[in-house]
Amino acid sequence: MSYYILAINPGSTSTKIALYEDEKEVFTKTLEHPVEELEKYDNTQDQYEMRKDAVLSFLKEKNFDIKNLSAVVGRGGMLPPVKSGAYLVNELMLDTLKNRPVMEHASNLGAPIAYEIAKAAGVNAYIYDSVRTDELIDIARISGMPDIPRTSTSHVLNSRAMAIKAAKKYGKRYDEMNIVVAHLGGGISLSVHEKGRIVDIISDDEGPFSPERAGRVPCRDLIELCYSGKFDKRTMHKKLRGNGGIKAYLGTTDAREVEKMIEAGDENAKLIYEAMAYQIAKGIGELATVVEGKVDVIILTGGIAYSQMLTSWIKKRVEFIAPVEIMPGENEMESLAYGILRVLRGEEKAREYTE
Repeated sequence: MSYYILAINPGSTSTKIALYEDEKEVFTKTLEHPVEELEKYDNTQDQYEMRKDAVLSFLKEKNFDIKNLSAVVGRGGMLPPVKSGAYLVNELMLDTLKNRPVMEHASNLGAPIAYEIAKAAGVNAYIYDSVRTDELIDIARISGMPDIPRTSTSHVLNSRAMAIKAAKKYGKRYDEMNIVVAHLGGGISLSVHEKGRIVDIISDDEGPFSPERAGRVPCRDLIELCYSGKFDKRTMHKKLRGNGGIKAYLGTTDAREVEKMIEAGDENAKLIYEAMAYQIAKGIGELATVVEGKVDVIILTGGIAYSQMLTSWIKKRVEFIAPVEIMPGENEMESLAYGILRVLRGEEKAREYTE
């Protein structure tokens, strides 16, 4: 028996959808939402009907009858902290995302759109590996300032999916291995998976800089800059996220452009790009200590993992710890669909959302 799973991933200016028949991608589409259209809405929640209708219209264009669906999965939104894996979408989850989200974010629409389509199809709706997944061990939550405890914010969806895939390659289960994953994208986060649980992470603001984010910067100097009177709060936020990292140094967020600069003999570009690899390697080494060096495999994933130059620099510094697997790409739609496929096959169990 084949399972048809529709995956829905709302982003700031688009909604990605993909249909899978078991592990096979049937079709995928990025539904773009022009800025002028989005500006008509006061907030993200108000975009619900527009985005849902766009998804249904595309399915109609493809002549796909939703009654053939086995399940629908949406990107997990800004809920209070949840465990990894699948959750059934229920009324409490929908109410939380609509009225009490941790923050306004396009991903908050993933569950409600999935729920509405699933209801019409007569199947269950799920979220999988929400952006708010938090399984940190207690000792990892201590930051050094009681007013700022550490929480888990990382690229959980792709990182965990690649860890599960790598475990299968090694002939083991995910919960039998210790794995360090570095997700390399516009933002960079790292996570350590100990026997099936993400016990610690390095978030995009406490570790390596990335194409657009500053990462970990000297705190005392950051405080001085904040109170220098030169910049307002919004500008400082943009310095950390959006205008930081490679963009601040080299004026671009495109790793391919940086590599062209390096090939043209730009030594400063090489220094900055290699410094990013250096910091990623340091982060991997840092997380290896969490499992006392007992790391079975290191995974480099995300869009920038396509860069052979960058991954070779990282690999050279960390392969003494464990074998390095390069698994490039964001893989978000596949990760959502494969997660629910495991639920439908009885390999995983979906949780019930409670507050």
